[in-house]
Amino acid sequence: MLDAPAPMDVLYEKVKRVIPSVEWPVFVEDIDAILELKRQRKAVILAHNYQTPEIFHCVADIVGDSLALARKAAGTEADVILLAGVHFMAETAKLLNPEKTVLIPDLEAGCSLAESVTAEDVRLLRQRFPGIPIVTYVNTSAAVKAESDICCTSGNARAVVESLGVPRVIMLPDEYLARNIAAETNVEVIAWTGHCEVHERFTADDIRELRDTHPDIIVLAHPECPPEVVTEADFSGSTAAMSDYVERQKPRHVVLMTECSMSDNVAVAHPDVEFVRPCNLCPHMKRITLANIRAALEENRHEISIDPRIARRARSAVERMLAI
Repeated sequence: MLDAPAPMDVLYEKVKRVIPSVEWPVFVEDIDAILELKRQRKAVILAHNYQTPEIFHCVADIVGDSLALARKAAGTEADVILLAGVHFMAETAKLLNPEKTVLIPDLEAGCSLAESVTAEDVRLLRQRFPGIPIVTYVNTSAAVKAESDICCTSGNARAVVESLGVPRVIMLPDEYLARNIAAETNVEVIAWTGHCEVHERFTADDIRELRDTHPDIIVLAHPECPPEVVTEADFSGSTAAMSDYVERQKPRHVVLMTECSMSDNVAVAHPDVEFVRPCNLCPHMKRITLANIRAALEENRHEISIDPRIARRARSAVERMLAI
C-alpha cells in the first residue's frame, strides 16, 4: 500500500477491454485522489469480486470472494481498512481487526441474505432444534454470527459442514446454498428460507436458452443459485472457484451465473475467452463508487463499530471457520 501508484496509462491498459476509452476520463481524478489518500492514511482497500472494474482493478489492494477477503483482512498491517463491498463484509473485517479503523463508503450497501434473518430467529432455531450445530453464512450481520456455532462462505461451506462431524446441521440464511451443499454431502442440512436477490433470478431455462444460441458455451453457476440451475450448469462454485475454472480451462465461450461485474473483472485477464453476460446487477454492491470511496477516506466515513459483547462471540464463529 506504500508503493508508488501506477501511472494512469498503465492502469487503463489493464481495463481497456471492459471500460471504453470515452468513459475513462470520468474516473481518473477520483482514482488519482484515492491512490494518494491510501498512501497518506496507510489505508488498504478490500474489494469484492462484484465491484466494478475501475474499483476492482484500479484502486483495490486486496480482491476476492468473501473467504479471501476475510482471510486477508485478518493479516493486514494497514491502519485503515476500507471495504468496497457490502455491510456484512465490513463488519467481518472489523471483527478480525478490532483495533483498526474500518470504513464502508455507503452504510446502505446491504444484502438481501443478511436482512432475511435476525439474532432472535437464530435463538428460536436453537429452541426448536436443541443440540444441532448452526452454520451461518458470512452474508449475515455480526449479531447473527454471534448466535452461531461457526461461519462459512460459499467456497468452504461443504468443508465447514463436514468438519463438525455430526449427522445434522442447521444452515442459514441461504436456502439454495444449503440445498446445494446438502446434495454434495451425507450430512442432513436444515435450511432457512433466505435468498440472494441476484442469484435467485437465474433459471434453468436461462441456461437452456444460452445453449441453444451458443452450443459450445460453458456454464458456471454460483451455489446461491437455485438447485435446478446448479444441476443444469457445467460447474458450480464460489466466485473464486469460477475465476480459477476460467484460468485453468480457458473455455472459448463461458457464462458466469452470478453478479454482472464478476464477468468484467475476470475478462480483464482472459482476452481470448468470450464472456456471455446475463447481466443481473446487485443494487447494494453498486452503491459503492469511486466518489464515495474517496469521500470515505477524506472524511473518515462511515466507520464500522460493533458492540464488544456481540463482537467477541461473532469473532469466535468467524475464527473457527478460518481455522479449517
